[in-house]
Amino acid sequence: MIRVDAGVYIGAASDLQNAQDLANAGITHILTVDSQQQALPDGSFRMKYIHALDDTQTDLLSHFDDCVRFMCDACEDSKVVLVHCHVGQSRSAAVVTAYLMKLHKMNFADAYAKLQQLKPDVKMNEGFMDQLALYELLGCEVDATSPQYKEYRLLKVTEKYPDLQNIPKEVFAADPSLSTCSEVVYRCKMCRRTLFRGSSVLSHSIGQGSTAFGYKKLSDLQRGIETQCTSYFTEPVQWMEQAVSGKMNGQLLCPKCNSKLGSFNWCGEQCSCGRWVTPAFQMHKNRVDEIKHISIATLKS
Repeated sequence: MIRVDAGVYIGAASDLQNAQDLANAGITHILTVDSQQQALPDGSFRMKYIHALDDTQTDLLSHFDDCVRFMCDACEDSKVVLVHCHVGQSRSAAVVTAYLMKLHKMNFADAYAKLQQLKPDVKMNEGFMDQLALYELLGCEVDATSPQYKEYRLLKVTEKYPDLQNIPKEVFAADPSLSTCSEVVYRCKMCRRTLFRGSSVLSHSIGQGSTAFGYKKLSDLQRGIETQCTSYFTEPVQWMEQAVSGKMNGQLLCPKCNSKLGSFNWCGEQCSCGRWVTPAFQMHKNRVDEIKHISIATLKS
């Protein structure tokens, strides 16, 4: 059991067996991040349990804010919290690193380096390291509406449901045709059916253009022709559920007029700009119209 910060210790499941050491450290809160909840030591402790395997596919990112809040609550009350997993090297290290990043406004590299200095045997798996890098990108605040988080969540779906069956309903964004909204929406160019909202578009950095495509003519490459994005990549929407569940790839058709809008591939597709997007729900821009809502007040002004 190692003291990492004021009121924060990191340890292993074996540390729970030594009641005297816990008492000497003043431990009042215990945060367990493990595949099973350990037997509790004698004494009165406030507990929190996060079920997690030490696996690259385990989603800890979605729990970071909740864990950090539990730790901060303890410290604000002048209490002391022990964060532990089975051996105190990976899962608990990821949570403690997230705490250092958020509380002390540190970047991932510096927070992890500080923890390794205090506890040299710490060694997170690559999946947790990637999640902490994303946590930094999100400003150490998990925002469910962020395009980066939505893309991350979709990747976790393909890992958790490799057969793509029984995908949770919450993965699919609300069908904008069933309610009104003030944000930008996109409609089928043929029948005008509303298909997705602007907030469902998952932006990506522009790729290397024509140089990313091995089959492009040499003359194109010599002229330096850069291909722009000709598609929108979105999160899956409710009307797509029947088409994309249980299938790795296929076409996306308008649910009203059945005209082809684009395609999907849970393994990813390459955008016309050259960027590979995974997973990909691709809607061709020439098949949809962007509709912007203008308020009456704006028109009068």
